[in-house]
Amino acid sequence: MRTKPVPTTSIARSTADQIFVREADLVNELIGELTFTEMMLFLLTGMKESTKAQIRVLDAVLVTLMEHGLTPSAIATRLIYHSAPDSLQSAVAAGLLGVGTTFIGTMEGCAANIEEMLAAPEGVEGRALAIAQRYHASRKPLHGFGHPHHKPDDPRTPKLFAVAESENVPGLHIGALRILSAQVDKVYGRHITINATGATAALLGEIGIPQKIMRGVAVVSRSAGLVGHILEESRKPSAVFIWETVDEAIPYVPE
Repeated sequence: MRTKPVPTTSIARSTADQIFVREADLVNELIGELTFTEMMLFLLTGMKESTKAQIRVLDAVLVTLMEHGLTPSAIATRLIYHSAPDSLQSAVAAGLLGVGTTFIGTMEGCAANIEEMLAAPEGVEGRALAIAQRYHASRKPLHGFGHPHHKPDDPRTPKLFAVAESENVPGLHIGALRILSAQVDKVYGRHITINATGATAALLGEIGIPQKIMRGVAVVSRSAGLVGHILEESRKPSAVFIWETVDEAIPYVPE
């Protein structure tokens, strides 16, 4: 008879009078000693003393992704808060469901392309051209590129690059993304901006955040932004106006 392996965790444990996170005493070593960003890095990487570059880059990403106005996620949060004002967490959760492969969470797809380029035997530039051609032929959205409002360029992108480069990050991911950008413009025959999630993918790669959890960084950041929308909704309600506007603007047409 085979014995099932017993799963383990290395994140946290507690006793009657102590709590340990990755073997660091929460009360005596972490509270008041680490910032939120440092604590997040510690939880993800296990490194209690993160580098200045890691802290500043992750902080820049968290600030960037926190807010972008009345986006679908913010609208969803406001509508659900109007429906259930006693359940703030439900309203935030509704908005977070929008952190996907169309909005906000697209850094995962961009990071996958960057990793593909960096691992390609023919070199970064050759694989960048192949990726651009592949997406152009498939007519699928190229994650990390384009924006419905910010044209010709997303103003957040150069700032994010500047923050990372001022901290002397290795630059491999940023460099690969810039090469991909050049090939995208060439293949598509027009300039397509690197958007904020594209820049975010490169920056998180530079500080060692795994591609498969990058969307989680957006979830953490956008949660704070959505709480801000709930506070404003409680003071200056817009959900009913949004609801009525949609109801009036979309006619009923029998099939």
